[in-house]
Amino acid sequence: MIATEHELHDLFLAGLDGDATAYHRFLQRLSALLRGYFRRRLQQLPDDVEDLVQETLMAVHAQRQTYRRGEPLTAWVHAVARYKLVDLWRRRERHEALHDPLDEDLAVFTQPDHDASDTRRDLDRLLGQLPNHQRLPILHTKLEGLSVQETARLTGMSESAVKVGVHRGLKALARQWKGMA
Repeated sequence: MIATEHELHDLFLAGLDGDATAYHRFLQRLSALLRGYFRRRLQQLPDDVEDLVQETLMAVHAQRQTYRRGEPLTAWVHAVARYKLVDLWRRRERHEALHDPLDEDLAVFTQPDHDASDTRRDLDRLLGQLPNHQRLPILHTKLEGLSVQETARLTGMSESAVKVGVHRGLKALARQWKGMA
């Protein structure tokens, strides 16, 4: 590995200094190393290996001026290659998420959700146990969304009686609920 580091480093620096032949040899040598690196990591996706090799070579070329001459070249190239690999996995994950088969999720539709209707039935039963001066203010203000003023007009109660009815009715519901649990 040390020989590879020195060989690549020397070829790369010569290429940066204008030696086109050295740079070409660097790219060829690096291509072979990248192919092996990606093949080991993409055994299930062999068709993507060559694309990643090319993407990494282009990134190394495009970013060659950011390389610090005193740093290990293989560590710098490895960071670029790893970034390209992670980028591929992210793209594939997004793509596969968009193409998940719906057949597996169809089981969701085989069982109806009775929770909402059960909850409403339980609430109606609990409300039915309250006196009208508590039940009606809760029904109109909390469940139907009417204002206190609208509820007072509708029920013939005063606004303050509606507020008291809601307050006491909710306390009574809480007691009933605790008794059920």
